[in-house]
Amino acid sequence: MRALIQRVGEARVTVGAETIGAISRGLLILLGVAASDGEREAEFLARRIAALRILADDAGKMNRSVVDAKGGALVVSQFTLCADLTRGNRPGFSYAARPEQAEALYGYFCDQLASHGVPIACGRFGADMQVGLVNDGPVTIWMDTAELMQPGAS
Repeated sequence: MRALIQRVGEARVTVGAETIGAISRGLLILLGVAASDGEREAEFLARRIAALRILADDAGKMNRSVVDAKGGALVVSQFTLCADLTRGNRPGFSYAARPEQAEALYGYFCDQLASHGVPIACGRFGADMQVGLVNDGPVTIWMDTAELMQPGAS
């Protein structure tokens, strides 16, 4: 499971003219689900993101988690994070989970993140979405469970 996490002052996702999810201060999480992912990866990633200290404290240091800062998270599914770029100029998506698996794990990840005390807003799985954000910092972090869950990784 891969997540591109952006610290935001605000973020929203629209489908057509309808805003379907929005947050003020917090995290925009673009989430890619690989075919090899399961609930274990979703639980691990949700726990790590909930504890990730990238929001500013009173001194302006990255020292607060989204939970500490009472922020929210906007989670948007993005299968293109699982792109294979090893051949040619057109990305392949054979590593991405099939839609049924990806949608279930996307929902499970959102539930897990919420269980850590993070207010959640979501995109619409499989929809053509427009995402707007005010990137705060900018701060952008990449997390990949294939790397983070290896033996010896902290």
